[in-house]
Formats: sequence, C-alpha cells, structure tokens
Amino acid sequence: MDAIVEAALRKWPKVPHCWGWLALDARGDWYMRDERVQAAGPFPRVKGSRIVHDKLREFIHRNYLHDEAGAWFFQNGPQRVYVELEAAPFVWRVGPDFGLHAHTGAPAEPRSAWLDEHGRLFLDTTLGFGLVHTLDMGHAADAVEAGAWQPQELGFASMPERFGYVLAPQPA
Repeated sequence: MDAIVEAALRKWPKVPHCWGWLALDARGDWYMRDERVQAAGPFPRVKGSRIVHDKLREFIHRNYLHDEAGAWFFQNGPQRVYVELEAAPFVWRVGPDFGLHAHTGAPAEPRSAWLDEHGRLFLDTTLGFGLVHTLDMGHAADAVEAGAWQPQELGFASMPERFGYVLAPQPA
C-alpha cells in the first residue's frame, strides 16, 4: 500500500466504504460504475467507463487488497472502494516460458489449474486465484500439453467459496 494511503487512513479512519463503483472484468480491465451505470444494470452486463489512465490504473494496482471475508477492494486514500469481479480477483498473463503475471503486474507461481464448465482456465497461485487471459490461452495450452499444469474440473459457481473470494461485495 502506498505511504500516502496509509497516512490518509491514520488521519481519517472513519470514512465510509464505497460499494458498486469499481469493477474488474475477465480481461483485467477496470471499470468505473457511477450511479447512472449502476441503475442501468448489473456488472458485467453493464460495465461502465473503462479506466484507461495509466497512472490511475497503477495506483489501483498498488492499493488492491482484500478483507478477511475475501472481498477485494481498492484503498483510495481513507476510503475503501469495493470491487465487483466478473470472474476472479486476478487475471493472469502467461508468457511463452509459462511465467505468470497478474493484471496488476505482480509475478506469481502456479499451484493448481482449474477448468470451469465454459472451458475457462483458472489458476490458483502464490499470489491468489485468477483467470487466464483469453489472449494467452495458446501459452496456457502449451503449459498443459507439457504437463506443467494439470487442470481439474470445477464449476464456476463453486470457485468463489473454494478459493475465498467474493464476486459482488455488499454492505453488511
């Protein structure tokens, strides 16, 4: 977490949390969802405005965390902005050497591989659980064929509970 964010938390510890305004899609893109977008429909059916500003995305990545219940959030200064997830907390980019990096840029090592009923490949890693980016399925297939990853089948609906994350956090 950024030092400036930690300082803001100390200065204003009682800022209310924010819900429904930020989302992460299955390709690792962040979306702002203002009141108008939220009223138009649920994520990911209605996504909102894609965040394209590099410095803002980098700030979100450095301050992207989860709480004890597995709900992911972006610590924006003193305010915790909970994130709606289309599929998982991370989206993995896979290199030709089968190396992994999250959509945040953080490296990870795979522990297990999982296929859902839609044929999507998920990896549980040293960083956490995530979906392999669609553009990297060629490298992922090579990893499976080489025996580096041995996917097991698991229904998508079972993944959040099994791997300890919340798709759509809600206020208590």
